[in-house]
Order: sequence, then C-alpha cells, then structure tokens
Amino acid sequence: MLTNIPENQTPPVEIVPDWQPSPPPTDLIFDDGVPLESNRHRIAMNVLIDSLEQAWSDRNDFFTGGNMFIYYSSKQAKNNDFRGPDFFAVLNVDGNRSRQGWVVWEEEGRYPDVIIELMSPSTKNVDLGLKKNLYQNTFKTRDYFVYDPFNPDSLQGWSLNSNSIYQPLQANQKGWLWCETLGFWLGNWDGTLTRETTTWLRFYDQAGNLVLLPGEAERQKAETERQKAEAERQKAEAERQKAEAERQKAEAERQKAEAERQKAEAERQKAQQAEQARKEAIPKLLEMGLSLEQITQALGLSPE
Repeated sequence: MLTNIPENQTPPVEIVPDWQPSPPPTDLIFDDGVPLESNRHRIAMNVLIDSLEQAWSDRNDFFTGGNMFIYYSSKQAKNNDFRGPDFFAVLNVDGNRSRQGWVVWEEEGRYPDVIIELMSPSTKNVDLGLKKNLYQNTFKTRDYFVYDPFNPDSLQGWSLNSNSIYQPLQANQKGWLWCETLGFWLGNWDGTLTRETTTWLRFYDQAGNLVLLPGEAERQKAETERQKAEAERQKAEAERQKAEAERQKAEAERQKAEAERQKAEAERQKAQQAEQARKEAIPKLLEMGLSLEQITQALGLSPE
C-alpha cells in the first residue's frame, strides 16, 4: 500500500536504537556442591593458599584463592561451564575485597597470573589438556603447574614465552620448579600437616627457605623469642657471675691487704713490746752491776 506524501513534507525517519551488548549475567553460581578429590587435596590446596598469604602478609595488592569458579564469558556462564582452579593468584589487584569467585568482567578483565591444579587419575587428562589450553589461549596465565598429592614425582610446570605459548619449566637439582611470577620455588616437602603425613607441594623462597604456614610462622616466632630470652638470661647470668667473680677477687684482695696489715701490726707491736722490754731491763741490769757496755751488748742496743 502506497501513501501519498505532500511535496513540501519530509517523510518520517525510522529511529533505530544504538546496539548495546547484552549485560553480563548476575545470577552466577559459586558452588556446584562437588567436593575436592580427597581430604589430602583439600589440605594441599589450603597449604598453598595459606603459605602465600603468610609470605605476603604485609601486602594487599594480590588475591589468592582455590576451588573457586572463574567466570570469563557470558557464554561460559550460561553453559554452566565451570572452571575452578585448585589454586590461583592474581597480582596488582585489590586484595582487601571479598570475593565468592573470580568474575573477569568485574576485575577489569584480569585473569589469574598463576594457576596450580592438583591432579588425580580422574582429572589428569583434563588438567594436562583442556585446562592447559584454556589457561594458555584464553586466560594467558603466565605460569601453570600441575601436581598429584598422591604422587611426589608428578610436578610439572609451564611458563608463557614471548609468543604466548607454554614452554616446559626445567627443574633444579632438588626437582623444584621456579615460579617467576610469584618469585618462589615450588617443590616437595615431607612432613605432617593436619594430622596427615605425606609429601606436600610447598613454596620456597629464592634462597631455598621453606615458606611457612601461619601456624609454623607463629611457632618459629615463639621459638625465636624463647631463644632470645634464653640468650639474654644467659648473658645476664654471665654478667652476674662476672660481677660475683670481681667481688670475690676484690674481697680476696681486701682480705689479703687486711692480713698484711694485721701482720705488719703484729710485727710492729712485737717490736714495740721488745723495745719496751729492753728499756725495762736496763735498770734491772744496772742494779745487777752490769756496765752500760755490757748491757748494750746483752740487749743488742746501739752504743748511742
């Protein structure tokens, strides 16, 4: 059907609204109810998270989490295609903000800088295949590691090269792998944690020192303070003994000086008594008829 429009009238213009992208989903799921593979996997995850938190306790410019969903696209969210690394860390972000998961579009497009997957026989192929490709191609995660808590020889790691392709990391003589992004080694540690004894994956600093867990750091601090207090006690005791030795030395010197004084006094008194006795003997000797010369010789007196 045609509509006649007068010549002096402008035909109406159909207004087409500007295209706007669909807003990201807000009804995100942060718990699918699926537990970790084992209690050892849970402990191993917490060890990595807690030790990094302890190492950087004076910093608030990072976030570390584990077994948390990472949402990176609306399609992924709609498909319930959950991706929850066992351990991940993101640097240069607000570490004080509470998060249920990591939602990339709420984090200015930031993806994890480091990811560690704790493998099991049921997840090994996915961790080494699908997830590795995802972390390389989509997340661009700089350092990626895998480790089976039930296999001490399972540690592997990769780092993105200049072409954004994962290159295998070479272990040092201890079998540790260097994580350039975090500035720590990853390596085995034998011990008991949460009443389970096994070989755990732990962080080590550049000098090879174990990165402590909060409880370990508290015990080390208490032990250091105990040793310091003991050293101060021993120092005080040594100073007390030194002062006592000096006091005893001074007392011995005083007693020696007193003994010498008493000896000198005794000798003086003895000499005085002898002199007095000689003086008292002179009259008696004169009465006996002895001459002065004889008396002088007898008493050992000077002729003067």
